Amino acid sequence: MSNIDNPTATDPEIASLVAKAREAQGEFESFGQEQVDGIVRDIGKYVYDNAEKLARMAVDETGIGVYEDKIAKKKGKARAIWNSLKGKRSRGIIDEDPETNLIYVAKPMGVVGAVTPITNPVVTPMCNGMFALKTGNSVIFAPHPKAQMCAEHLTEEFMRIVKAHGGPDDLIQVVRDGSVIKTQQLMQSVDVVVATGGGAMVKSAYSSGKPSFGVGAGNVPVIIDRGVDLGEAVDKIITGAAFDNGIICSHEQFVLTPQEYFDETVGAFTASGKVWYTDDPAQVQRLREVVFPGGHLNKDVVGVSAREIGAMAGIDVPASARLILLPARGAGEEDILAREKLCPVVAILPYQTFAEAVQKAKANLLVEGAGHSAALHSHDEDN
Repeated sequence: MSNIDNPTATDPEIASLVAKAREAQGEFESFGQEQVDGIVRDIGKYVYDNAEKLARMAVDETGIGVYEDKIAKKKGKARAIWNSLKGKRSRGIIDEDPETNLIYVAKPMGVVGAVTPITNPVVTPMCNGMFALKTGNSVIFAPHPKAQMCAEHLTEEFMRIVKAHGGPDDLIQVVRDGSVIKTQQLMQSVDVVVATGGGAMVKSAYSSGKPSFGVGAGNVPVIIDRGVDLGEAVDKIITGAAFDNGIICSHEQFVLTPQEYFDETVGAFTASGKVWYTDDPAQVQRLREVVFPGGHLNKDVVGVSAREIGAMAGIDVPASARLILLPARGAGEEDILAREKLCPVVAILPYQTFAEAVQKAKANLLVEGAGHSAALHSHDEDN
């Protein structure tokens, strides 16, 4: 019987990857802090130094996103992750409490299974790899099939770094010719799962029977409070929402602005020259149907330009537009535009009171994105 016929049988490739990862992790566990930090630093440095090449690989393989934005993301995240990790003790004795006579000793989890998405085919493996190795673990990447080459390239380069520091073979590995079944079997075989992707993938990780950390839908609402500089707030929202054609899960998705400033807010968006807006009901509905055909996010709009999305709806959106802005009918279940879009389409809705704005933001997140991210532009400390 094949593994396809019997999904509970572990694929030989998965069994081999996990066995080799366990052996490598056992050897790596004896490495001291300085040696571990050298490997982790150089992984981040590789991505930083090769951001242009890696950005081009990501765009060419996945077909989504913005090359220039991906360069900025790789450089920024590589620097940020290393700066957050350097100087932190993660091997051996990491703390002592003389009052309670306790000594804290770091203990690795073992083998980390890292499920990585098409939307972030370089930075997510980099982050997962740096975190896993910093804490003495081995890691196996399970990439999205449309980001396989990026994952294999990173694995090869990261292992070159490991070996240069005297590390063991197979400390970092990748699943080849991946499938849903292989990924599920990997999650069931490792010691801890880190999953980044859609809701179904995260749910599968949490159902694997192993400790899991999942990052699913973002669907970020952003409230513009009264008393702020509208132009400044709008400029920041455009920068965030348009970045990498909207595939960042923490980018602004749904703008809530005071009722009396609604027209002025829309005007600030369009005056930027980067935003195309329509309140024509027929056009808005056509765009709804393109982004959410049958009530589900259209994979073909993820990470593509505003102009391409307009063309799918039979609308001529200018090439200069980085974003499409649409008025929503309501929040939460009242309009499908309140869901995560992962493309440069942003909804806008007015509110009367700040409490109402918070209620509408929460309504969106309870549909999709609870526990992820939200944004507020305000000078009011109470708000």
